[in-house]
Amino acid sequence: MHEHLAIETRGLKKVYGRGRTEVIAMHDATMAVRRGELVALLGPSGAGKSTFLTAVGLINPPTSGQILIGGALVFDGPDPRVNLRRFRRKHIGYVFQKSNLIPFLSARENVQIALELNGDSPRRARRRASALLQELGVLERAENGPAMLSGGEQQRVAIARALANNPSVILADEPTAAL
Repeated sequence: MHEHLAIETRGLKKVYGRGRTEVIAMHDATMAVRRGELVALLGPSGAGKSTFLTAVGLINPPTSGQILIGGALVFDGPDPRVNLRRFRRKHIGYVFQKSNLIPFLSARENVQIALELNGDSPRRARRRASALLQELGVLERAENGPAMLSGGEQQRVAIARALANNPSVILADEPTAAL
């Protein structure tokens, strides 16, 4: 195992559809990222960058291949017995291209919910959410819903949500597009 690696992928493949409608969105995607290393994926629109990130982030797992996070094998082909959601909540922070904030929750609640889903008490989650919103310069907008926030403010709330559980890996899909 490569414990010094934050992320390692081996032969990831993502296929959508079947037969004549089959599209191979990703084929043999293999890479290694060391702890503390920043990596940018570059390529034209439609090249599979977002597909790769959502696969590694276990949001839309690959069709086949392996994913190791912190040296631990977390994906080795589809297995309905494995709870990827629980692992993702604890170990992976994800910032979407669009903020993906829950529209009926306030900015603070959008961060707080990530903490509560991971087992934090509402009181502790509220304090941590407020601290993150302060750090990202949007605490004064904490009680506003996403519709009352600018695109940049929404993205900063989404970044706070991704950081909330102190994940070992943060994946960001065009995080500065709305800033």
